[in-house]
Parts: sequence; C-alpha cells; structure tokens
Amino acid sequence: MSAAARSVAAPPANAVARDAHWAQKLARLRARQLPEHTLLVCDDLAVKKRLDQAKLEAARCRMADAENQRDTSPESERAETELASAQAAFDGVALTLTFRALPRPVLDGLIKRFPPTEAQAEDGDTWNPETFPAALVAAAHIERDDAGQAVEGLTEEEAQGLLDSWPVAESNALFAAAWQAQQIVRTTTVELGKD
Repeated sequence: MSAAARSVAAPPANAVARDAHWAQKLARLRARQLPEHTLLVCDDLAVKKRLDQAKLEAARCRMADAENQRDTSPESERAETELASAQAAFDGVALTLTFRALPRPVLDGLIKRFPPTEAQAEDGDTWNPETFPAALVAAAHIERDDAGQAVEGLTEEEAQGLLDSWPVAESNALFAAAWQAQQIVRTTTVELGKD
C-alpha cells in the first residue's frame, strides 16, 4: 500500500460543517419533551365563580384603559389585585391532573391491548370504550411532588374508579384531558416556492 493510499484526505470543510449542523439539530429533535395537558378540578363553585368574574373584570378594565389610551387606571389596579387574590384562592383549592403524550409506539400498543368488541367495531369504535379510557388515563397521567419530581400516579384501577364515580360530564372531561395530551401539535409547515 502506498503512502498516498494510507493517508486519508481530510473531508471538505463544508461537509464537516453540515455534519455538525445536522448532529446538533438531531440532538435537539431527540431531546424534545413530550407535550402535556392539564385538567383542573375545583369543587368550590364560589371560588371558581370569583375567579371567572375577576378575569372578566380585569379584561374589561384593560380594554377600557386601551380605548382611553392610558397606561393603568386605579380601577384596573384594583381589578388586577382582585384577580391575583382570586387566582391564589382558586390555586389553593383546585386539584390538577396532568397528562403527558405517550410515544407513538406506546399509544399504538395501548390501543391494540384494548380492541373493540365486534359490536363496538361495527359501531365505528377503534378501541374498547369500556376499558381503554381508564388505561389511557393511567398511562398518560404524570404526577409530580412539590419539588417537581415525577412520582407514582394513577393506576388503571384508580382511573376506572374515577371514571365510574364521577358525573358523566366530568368523567368525559377526565378522559378527554388524557386524550387531548395525545393530540397536541407543536409543529407547523411552510410552503416553499409560493408567491
């Protein structure tokens, strides 16, 4: 083997830069966090109503300030203070259930684990509506402690218990929150070459 054959030519600088660029982009794509969706549960209707009214009043005051071309009126400052107080009261009594999107193979496997019965399939169901919702709620639920660390969350049995014991609208909202986490889209497309 000749000396020339043994010495390997350095790759072109533009190829090296392109490889580094792609490696950096791929690392960012792989490091993305899965999207999350949160369901708020507040049984204190007076606290919820107070927050809703405070939000409306603060928005009304902001709009009035904008229409009158002023920075902030005393009325707006009072509305913002009430909003902060109402939000704190709500946060003190509300429960949150957070759901994280499952990687596609995990969701596909979960759906396959709960196929529809023949009758359900004839009705157009793609999974068993009696068993799949609890499995999805449990699989997608992410619970965090006060330090923000993930801890054990709902089991399928616990999820089924909630779905069975809550009123139909709230039971549907629980499943919908878990399903919504699977539907969050954080991408967009750009059409090139169109004028």
